[in-house]
Amino acid sequence: MNKKKSVIVTGGAGFIGSHLVDALINDEESVIVIDNLVGGHLKNLEQHKNQELLEFVDLDVVTLNPSNTIFKNVSKVFHLAGIGDIIPSIEKPLDYFLNNVQGTVNILEATRVNNIESFVYAASSSCYGFAKTPTDESHEIDPRYPYALTKYIGEQTAFHWSKVYGIRANSICIFNAYGPRVRTTGAYGAVFGVFFKQKLAGKPLTIVGDGEQQRDFIFVTDVAQSFINASNIKKSGQRFNIGGGDPKKIIELATLIGGEKVFIPSRPGEPEITHANISKAQDLLGWRPKVSFEVGVKEMLNDIESWNDAPLWTPETIADATKVWFKYLGTSEI
Repeated sequence: MNKKKSVIVTGGAGFIGSHLVDALINDEESVIVIDNLVGGHLKNLEQHKNQELLEFVDLDVVTLNPSNTIFKNVSKVFHLAGIGDIIPSIEKPLDYFLNNVQGTVNILEATRVNNIESFVYAASSSCYGFAKTPTDESHEIDPRYPYALTKYIGEQTAFHWSKVYGIRANSICIFNAYGPRVRTTGAYGAVFGVFFKQKLAGKPLTIVGDGEQQRDFIFVTDVAQSFINASNIKKSGQRFNIGGGDPKKIIELATLIGGEKVFIPSRPGEPEITHANISKAQDLLGWRPKVSFEVGVKEMLNDIESWNDAPLWTPETIADATKVWFKYLGTSEI
């Protein structure tokens, strides 16, 4: 009897990747996680540590040899490995091109030389820039910082490999994902990690601008399911916008979390609203969001102690951390 093929999740110890691993193992898939643990954490996978369905490989996709035996007897590759955050990408663009572009090429080549049937790429809605809303997949591309550009180039590379080499490659274009295990790094970034640590510390929540800006939040388990659905379709070279389809104001999020608020200056280079048109994903993937914003935030608040070790941001430290943002994006005319 032939051994059932495994699936690979790069970046599987990270925020979205670990939830994808959860969903795959729940579907009784045998999962190989490739992660260098720079942004991911083994604790995100600890619920599977005694299961035979999970294999962890400590490997940097940037240095991956495409002929690596890890990719033997694999049916699908979900490529979520890479580096995020806006400000570090402005400061160190070469790192972003190396990880998000060359790393993607390495995984695509491993997919090609091992005749793996499906490749699904984690793309970013930041490729659209200041987009017209609701934003569909045909919207013009206008990346405004290196992170956005490198994620877009990675996606287009996947589509090129599909066109030239016949790899069945599709892309999940993620809007504003949130949920348990959301990334908390030393870099100033994701609003949930910032707010939750401030609430734990009894400090005011830092609201950028007037808080009326809207974001299309999508719960992480819904994102994970979209990857699985995309891996099962016969089409190739398709991008699918994945969001809640119902944008929420940041001030509304702050009210749900509760506590005092303090307002800090608006930042250039940030859209007033993100809003995904998710009809393509609904029609072609049979996917739709299941977790409401209110339920998702409540679930995170029930686990707020997980953010005890997150960095605490104040108006002063945020101003210092975002100097490079104002320097480059504040004068940008792209």
